Amino acid sequence: MFTGIVTDVGNVRSIERKGDQRFVIGCGFDLSVTTIGASISCAGVCLTVVAKGSDWFAIEVSQETLGRTTLGDWRIETRLNIEQSLKAGQELGGHFVLGHVDATAAVIERRPEGGSHRFVFEAPATLARYIAPKGSICLDGVSLTVNEVDGARFGVNIIPHTAAATTFGRRSIGEHVNVEVDMIARYLARLLEKP
Repeated sequence: MFTGIVTDVGNVRSIERKGDQRFVIGCGFDLSVTTIGASISCAGVCLTVVAKGSDWFAIEVSQETLGRTTLGDWRIETRLNIEQSLKAGQELGGHFVLGHVDATAAVIERRPEGGSHRFVFEAPATLARYIAPKGSICLDGVSLTVNEVDGARFGVNIIPHTAAATTFGRRSIGEHVNVEVDMIARYLARLLEKP
């Protein structure tokens, strides 16, 4: 489980393509306490560490994950928002994030708004019912508050700190991000379905 508070921006160092794909990710945080088998959120996707060094870790990704997320578009030097898993007793600064990506959303607008930037995304129509104004959403591993919703389109503000500390400072129109809707919204919708 994660919080959506990014602790590092890493980059793809190598890609090995055979069956499942293996990525080596460079990072700046201390990996001495990270064990093989630990979970790390990479661009919002919960992935398992299968090998590590002093400043890198390796992950293996199935075809299911490649097809549902932006991971199939990763190239050498692709920058990624990274978060180590939440440990008991740590501050929960964002919201509960599982790292189970629902789909991708396209950036359809980016404009300055005060010192921030307003981003508008378009998600698949099937996710629209889970996205609510002032609700939480996780985009590329970042916990954000939804400002407005219009069908499958929704807007968020990216403050200067978030732009500098994540990959959002470099996001542009037409790019896609990984989307995880709020876990509570997902379960409430399921409970309210007619049997």
